[in-house]
Amino acid sequence: MHVADRRHGLDVAEKLLRAGHDDADLLAAALLHDAAKGRRMRLWHRVASVLLEALAPSVLRRLARPAPTSWRHAFHLYLHHEALSADLTRRAGCPPRVGAFITGTVADADAHLLRALTKADDAS
Repeated sequence: MHVADRRHGLDVAEKLLRAGHDDADLLAAALLHDAAKGRRMRLWHRVASVLLEALAPSVLRRLARPAPTSWRHAFHLYLHHEALSADLTRRAGCPPRVGAFITGTVADADAHLLRALTKADDAS
């Protein structure tokens, strides 16, 4: 993971801990939710992606390419990093619940934890 994504994950986890959340799967999701962005996403990709998502989402979708060799791959990572990050956690041996937190597909019993993760992510 890029150093900025690692720092962001730590910040999200810290916010959760300060709010009293100590669920191991939730904290793992906080640390790893941007894992798929990797080192391919440069600052300009991130800025362009955020701006395009807000102003011209159809352009962002047209720019995105899944081919890792394409300069447009970073836009694909931006759009799909949740599912890709969840897949990475699964392949690394994390419990399925970690991936469910990342993709937002948790059981009803964990909905309050997902809201806490989203709030901490948005604030970081």
